[in-house]
Amino acid sequence: MNASTTRPTWIWQQPDWPTFQWRAAVIQPRLQEAWRSLGMLLGRVDSLPADDDPAVTLDTLLQNIITSSAIEGERLNAASVRSSLARRLGVEGVATAVSSRSEGLADMMMDAIGSPDTALTRERLFQWHRWLFPDADASLVKLRVGEWRGEEPMQVVSGRLDKPKVHFEAPPRQVLENEMGAFLAWFEASRHDPALDPLLRAGIAHFWFVTLHPFEDGNGRLARAIADRALAQTDQQSIRLYTMSAAILAERQDYYRVLEASHRGSTDLSDWLVWFLDILVQTLADAQAGIERTLAKTRFWQRFAEAGLLPEQIKVLNRLLDGGEQNFENGFEGGISAAQYQKFAKVSKATATRHLSDLLAKGCLEKLPGGGRSTRYRVVGSGLPPALGADIDL
Repeated sequence: MNASTTRPTWIWQQPDWPTFQWRAAVIQPRLQEAWRSLGMLLGRVDSLPADDDPAVTLDTLLQNIITSSAIEGERLNAASVRSSLARRLGVEGVATAVSSRSEGLADMMMDAIGSPDTALTRERLFQWHRWLFPDADASLVKLRVGEWRGEEPMQVVSGRLDKPKVHFEAPPRQVLENEMGAFLAWFEASRHDPALDPLLRAGIAHFWFVTLHPFEDGNGRLARAIADRALAQTDQQSIRLYTMSAAILAERQDYYRVLEASHRGSTDLSDWLVWFLDILVQTLADAQAGIERTLAKTRFWQRFAEAGLLPEQIKVLNRLLDGGEQNFENGFEGGISAAQYQKFAKVSKATATRHLSDLLAKGCLEKLPGGGRSTRYRVVGSGLPPALGADIDL
């Protein structure tokens, strides 16, 4: 038997599994950058008008749930999930029909990062899995819910049926109990390990759990929830301001590429941890940008609080000031046109034109270079980029 047939294929087959290693020379600079970014984020929290506002936590948790599911190709009803979260956080004024799916996801996320001081046990993971798949009994596809996967091999496969490509294979079922016991024991003990950086711990926890793939489905979402829990144990104040799932979604192909390569490698997790920390730094930068948008919105309304604006105008301005994914969802990524104003504010075309002219006259909008039918306007005094301008036919 030659060496190629005896060499381990998967990381969990390595003789030193799961004694992970990493190269300090490449990890340490990124750790320093991550901690610096986290400190800057926390420094900006004090500038928020209400830094303990549960609505801030609601928005972060909502984005977390929506984007983590989107990574797996699942599109959720955002309004239903928001309503489920709002009731748990005591946020008023958010009411819509909820589903057992949104209720379960809200329960899982609240338990994952809302109660980080409780132990992560197999029973807790089973409950998370039940919350993740509350309607499994009604599904045509039989799924083991709230229990470890079955005896059949757990593989991630693509390609033709007669020529499949195996991207990943998890440890066999007969060793899963011991493997999960080792992981859960490590997760609890490592929280108090002064030699292990807490941010690295989150990255290791994510990778280790998804490598074991203990459930038939939902392993990726649970792995990200466990990483969030580790980050919440590091700092409960900051975790409500950011979610790594949004940044992972933007780099989803790279995410799976790095995981697959690391699963086939040695127990040196440097490449995975570099990727994880880089995504964390990007996440923290996005969170800081979100805080800046909030502060810009506060400054704007301080300036125009007494401008006598109509409810429709306030509604539109708030959406433009919010920016981000909300505007992309509504087609406002380039600002708002008269036709879009008419549709969003539910007014006539003439009223939309009159409202926009009034906003320009009062200084809420400013004119960008150009003229005629291509005249562009943007929100003023918001500190937002010129991209909020749009064609407005006045």
